[in-house]
Amino acid sequence: MESFTGFTVVAVAILVGWIVGRTDLLGEHARPVLARLAFFVLSPFLLFVVLAQADVDNLFSALLPVSAIVAATVIAVYVLIARFAWRRSVGETVIGALSAGQVNSSNIGIPVSLYLLGSAAYPAPLILMQLLVFTPITMMILDAATTTQTSLWRVIVRVATNPIVVASVLGTLVAVSGIELPAIVLQPADLIADACVPLLLIAYGMSLHGQRIFAPSGRRRDIVLATTLNLIVMPVLAWGVARFVFGLSAHDVLVVTVLAALPTAQNVFNYSQRYDVGETISRDTVFLTTIGSVPILIFAPVLLG
Repeated sequence: MESFTGFTVVAVAILVGWIVGRTDLLGEHARPVLARLAFFVLSPFLLFVVLAQADVDNLFSALLPVSAIVAATVIAVYVLIARFAWRRSVGETVIGALSAGQVNSSNIGIPVSLYLLGSAAYPAPLILMQLLVFTPITMMILDAATTTQTSLWRVIVRVATNPIVVASVLGTLVAVSGIELPAIVLQPADLIADACVPLLLIAYGMSLHGQRIFAPSGRRRDIVLATTLNLIVMPVLAWGVARFVFGLSAHDVLVVTVLAALPTAQNVFNYSQRYDVGETISRDTVFLTTIGSVPILIFAPVLLG
């Protein structure tokens, strides 16, 4: 029963958000305000705290290249189909690709890793890759696609000053350097960081009110593609790459497979809100993969022994 704990926590927070949205408790401007608060304040604190306290050996373990290859492959497949076959916009393609290939490695990945694999440290390489590689590239593309300021220098400056990118880089530098942060620095950061995941989930629950999955939007096949890549292709590909390409141990194969089976990252929905693009794709994919990943994550350890 412990394997359900992480999902139960997430489900309750989303349900609370849905109730808040249904009762209009916070007013009509609540969603954009909460989205900006999460993007510019809470998420940076959370990412800094997670990375600053991560074990360096775990951050750069053999799990990192496997996860990188799998995620890059899935994202490339989505981009080829959505951008070149379906002619989606750059912004929608980026959000859809992230919905397919960026998993919820923190607020779901950490508890699931703890309960299913015995340690909360396994998602650390995945978190590092997503924050220091995917996030800067994503911010750069979305900034260029959604702003009239197309100067390369201005885009680079916007990305370099993005609070999520800055916090991720600082957190990694702290971990690599071995600096022990004093309590007067770490405890206030922890306090603010602890508010991030609940607020993200509540904001997501609010977005579900008045919506239905696969509502007429012209993007149903985008959602199906992202969901299929996330739920089926990623874990199968991770298992194959880990076992036959890298020759990892049975336990490490299990670890990368379970991590690849995690649902779409909540941050993707946050990005779609922030840049006002692809919100339907990210919202529905997060919902479908969060539900669909439950049986996969439960039975993966059984199937892999």
